[in-house]
Amino acid sequence: MNPWINYHHLFYFKTIAEEGSVSKAAVRLHVGQPTLSAQLRQFEEAIGVQLFERQHKKLILTEQGKVALDYSKNIFRMGSEMYEVLHDRFKPLRPALHLGALDSVPKQIVLQLVKHAYRISPCQITLSEGKSDELLRELIAHRLDIMVTNFLPTGSDAKGLYPRSITKKNVAFYGAPRFKALRKGFPKSISGQPMILPTYDSRLRPDLDHWAKLNQIEFNVIAESQDISVKKLMAISEMGLIPTATHTVTGQVLRGELIEIGQLQGVHEELFLITAQRRHANPVASKLKETFTI
Repeated sequence: MNPWINYHHLFYFKTIAEEGSVSKAAVRLHVGQPTLSAQLRQFEEAIGVQLFERQHKKLILTEQGKVALDYSKNIFRMGSEMYEVLHDRFKPLRPALHLGALDSVPKQIVLQLVKHAYRISPCQITLSEGKSDELLRELIAHRLDIMVTNFLPTGSDAKGLYPRSITKKNVAFYGAPRFKALRKGFPKSISGQPMILPTYDSRLRPDLDHWAKLNQIEFNVIAESQDISVKKLMAISEMGLIPTATHTVTGQVLRGELIEIGQLQGVHEELFLITAQRRHANPVASKLKETFTI
């Protein structure tokens, strides 16, 4: 049976975390510092979790402390809303959606997701970008409602996660027009040419390495990046070739900034929307995952 949460203790913890020290929180709460320290210890013992670490006489939130702070803010915000509703003073806020996007996901796809979410409901959207492991931790901790990625966790890491494929496109090499001659004799023609590749955080990178080995292609890697915008800028400036799906460079190809050198047989880039198991699903996130496609 889960322990009962003492909401006085929870409020004390929230105030200490916001103030950054017990002494400052004691002044704000008009409570004695020894009493406040004792209340914090009782709260940590009750829930069986260390919420703070002491570093150079400062209180630093642990990872579990950060999660607890997020929940405490929501709990007391909901309490304030309840009071306002009961007294007919509350104007409903727009529903919130916290969307996570892998760095390598093209910005135009993120924009399409945002627009689609807003068509589902005029919501307030928070967008976070980062690496796959960072975003997955946020998703599992319910600090993200949904994320878009080209990398799927496997094994125990996938427990409680629900992905849905939204697109699967062929991958090709693209480069500035000066690389046009490489179209002849592709793929052998690109062996040894300067390349800007995704990092190994991307699911695409191992597939590229396997393709290169099968076709006896030597990758001359001059740069690695997860950010597709950076890779496109480097390719446009004639620094090297980039492997990517067609839909990520449509605008650059139409403007003549990049050209397709050749497609990679058997290599695809697939994008997924992922949600995590939770008791109360975000309704906008659920509808977005169900209906969004490219």
